[in-house]
Amino acid sequence: MAEPLAGGPVAGPVRRAADELTTLLAQTLPAGLYLVATPIGNLGDITLRALATLARAHVLYCEDTRHSGTLLAHYGIAGRLRPYHEHNAQRERPRVLGELAAGKAVALISDAGTPLISDPGYKLVREAVAAGHRVVALPGPSAPLAALASAGLPTDTFLFAGFLPPKSVARRTRLAQLRTVPATLVLFEAPSRLADTLTDIAEVLGPREAAVARELTKLYEEIRRGTPEELAGWAAEANPKGEMVVLVGPPLPATVTDADIAAKLTPMLPVMSLSDAARAVAEELGVPKARVYQVGVTLKRQAAT
Repeated sequence: MAEPLAGGPVAGPVRRAADELTTLLAQTLPAGLYLVATPIGNLGDITLRALATLARAHVLYCEDTRHSGTLLAHYGIAGRLRPYHEHNAQRERPRVLGELAAGKAVALISDAGTPLISDPGYKLVREAVAAGHRVVALPGPSAPLAALASAGLPTDTFLFAGFLPPKSVARRTRLAQLRTVPATLVLFEAPSRLADTLTDIAEVLGPREAAVARELTKLYEEIRRGTPEELAGWAAEANPKGEMVVLVGPPLPATVTDADIAAKLTPMLPVMSLSDAARAVAEELGVPKARVYQVGVTLKRQAAT
């Protein structure tokens, strides 16, 4: 592998990356809390800035020291790892805040992806901000965004809703709350519940575009597309394994008939002008005002005969 790096098309990027990393490592890391995104599978996805920050931080907090130790060992980083997870966060927060107050640079990483996204850290960030400490997010890998970008569903508006409740009744209640959200829904789910969750999605949200992104950036990465019902059948039969992101497209546009428009217009026409009534109904139903106005003209003509 050494020979190709000496010249050719890869020599330039290697030199530039090495120079950039050397420059970053030579700079003092100011005191503060650094939220460092780490790979969700492929270790090559880490950024140069993330490597430099992890190498220079006084202390590194992570969910699982063994898991994060693998990443640090891969890049030759001998950082001080301490656990920070949902079970010890209340006890550890005062320690972290004390280290920040002492002028230390503290890095927080999760097992994979961007910290705080369905991971511990929200309360720590709030308290650090309230205490006037510097908080810096280092962007990078994120399973929800990677799944959204590759699913083929609308990306102009989306809602990350994390994990749905594990029990069906509570899950269906939550899905009913999300039914009218005009956005692509991005969810996490455990493999053991995937088929049941997709079945609930199909029954509560109805026919929509959907996708399941599995093992993103890893060897067996797969993105399966279809309706929630189709995907539920696939999940029940294939029993897929690995990290899952479920995506559900926004509600399909409802068909508005002239009868629907007339039903909204009829009680308005006796108390307001046709123009104002048409504007109000058009905004409510999401249809052109000209169409509503024409239905109103027909209603007035029928009333006059």
